[in-house]
Amino acid sequence: MTTIHTDDVSATTPSAPRPASHAAPARSDRRQVNVLASLGHVALAVWALLVIAPLIWTFMAAFKTNPEIFGDAWTLPSHFNFDAFGRAWSRAHIGTYMFNSVVIVAFSTFGTMLFGSMAAYVLARYQFWGNRFIYYLFIAGLAFPVFLALVPLFFQVKNMGTLPVVGPYLGLGSRAGLILVYIAYSLPFTVFFLAAFFKTLPNSIAEAAIVDGASHTRLFFRVMLPMARSGIISITIFNILGQWNQYLLPVALIQGEGAEQRQVLTQGIANISTQAGYQADWPALFAALTLAILPMLIVYAIFQRQIQAGLTAGALK
Repeated sequence: MTTIHTDDVSATTPSAPRPASHAAPARSDRRQVNVLASLGHVALAVWALLVIAPLIWTFMAAFKTNPEIFGDAWTLPSHFNFDAFGRAWSRAHIGTYMFNSVVIVAFSTFGTMLFGSMAAYVLARYQFWGNRFIYYLFIAGLAFPVFLALVPLFFQVKNMGTLPVVGPYLGLGSRAGLILVYIAYSLPFTVFFLAAFFKTLPNSIAEAAIVDGASHTRLFFRVMLPMARSGIISITIFNILGQWNQYLLPVALIQGEGAEQRQVLTQGIANISTQAGYQADWPALFAALTLAILPMLIVYAIFQRQIQAGLTAGALK
């Protein structure tokens, strides 16, 4: 009787091949990602320093005297004096300029968001003949810089001033004329941004609202617009920042008799900078700059999370 030795069989049986190890390539890829992330953090830190350093210097200069401003740039003021803010507010009329900017930006932003959101919603959610053509007309507005249309805009607004009844309120030097131009220049980016955002909203909720008897107007204002809240807030902040910092359009359109009382903040700061060279009142200039910068910093700080949510909502959906 033959006996089979298991030891001999196991010894002669070839072992199964082992899979090749991928540990080394994985560690190499991880090392490359860490290096790129570190370089990105360094670049962001340098960029943040380049942005924050001038702001800090501007804020400190508002509390300094003229000799301290032209001395060591990074020394703290000998004492924090708010007289420069008083001179900027009263003598340089920065309060009037800020009031004009707030009124113009508030109405222009409201008009931009109202018309822009409606246009973007229709172009994104409804299919009709000429849909793409109208959409590309809006997008074409992004290709034209402001200074390219200053001359035709000047004559267009000037001609609006000759209209009966409404002419004096829409012509050169009027707030309403500048508001209309702000709306027209802000619509292309608003439509471009919100059209892509409205496409990400679910169709099931809109269909349910229509089945329940909601009209198209009610569907937009009561259902779709609240769902697009994060995107609306994001583009609203961008429009506020862009219109608040606008300089070329007010300079070209706010002119004529009594135009000084209707100038915006950027024009006022330019006037203060011109006067500072003759009156040697540089602290008042930096105080005016501080008053112009602080509102935008506060707005961005308050709505920072909504802005980030609006920018990432489309990608996440």
